Amino acid sequence: MDDRASASSHLMLITPERVFYAGLLGRPRERCPGAFHVYVALRGGLRLWAADGREAVGELIAVAPNVRHTILSDYRSAICITVEPESVCDGTFEVWEKRLQGAERDLFANRIRLAYEMLLTRQCRTDIDAAEFDRMCFGETLPQRRLDPRVVRAIVRIGKFSGEPATAASCAAEVGLSASRFLHLFKQETGISFRSFRAWKRARHLLHFANQDVNLAHLAQDIGYPDSTHFSHSIRRFYGLKPRAIFSGSRDLAIYRSGQEASEAALT
Repeated sequence: MDDRASASSHLMLITPERVFYAGLLGRPRERCPGAFHVYVALRGGLRLWAADGREAVGELIAVAPNVRHTILSDYRSAICITVEPESVCDGTFEVWEKRLQGAERDLFANRIRLAYEMLLTRQCRTDIDAAEFDRMCFGETLPQRRLDPRVVRAIVRIGKFSGEPATAASCAAEVGLSASRFLHLFKQETGISFRSFRAWKRARHLLHFANQDVNLAHLAQDIGYPDSTHFSHSIRRFYGLKPRAIFSGSRDLAIYRSGQEASEAALT
């Protein structure tokens, strides 16, 4: 548990399949994260511009994975919920994007703000799994995707940010497939290429350290980036912010980990 919660209203709950963030959005620059995003205003409203020409205004805005967009808030802080695409069935995001921005929009916005208030006062946040997270934020569980066990093993390997980095060749060999067959299977099961998936997970892993006083060059190396230039470029692409700006804006952020994320953090 992070003691910063007593001094700040900014928090982030990280689970293997979801993230609940309430904090600073930073300067409005284009970002292209690899997860489904739901932005909710704490005060005032939000405005979104997407690369596909879409514009949206309101208290709640949903964005599908891998869509380049810029989000602006009337208030410095906002809520952002992310859902990993490999964790839910095909078509889930299309259905929920319509629901979240349809007639139920205000209901969902209020529910998510209530979830934030609950997380601020909840004594234990490390026991929240994906199902409870979904009920807390959406009122029901999202349909879970059943992945091929060989792809699950690869995802677990990608999620280990110590030792030798996960490559397509090493993941394929571990499950007894050729590299080409493995890459086809991985994209077929997850809907995204192995390389893009790994790049997003690497950038996502940065969140665990966002409120720590760390050497960014050392962190980049520890989580698998070949050098600081690649690190900075990747983080800016996914989050629309330089790594240093993320860390500067997260000093008072209380970070909680649940499930597998908590177990892995205990080992680092």
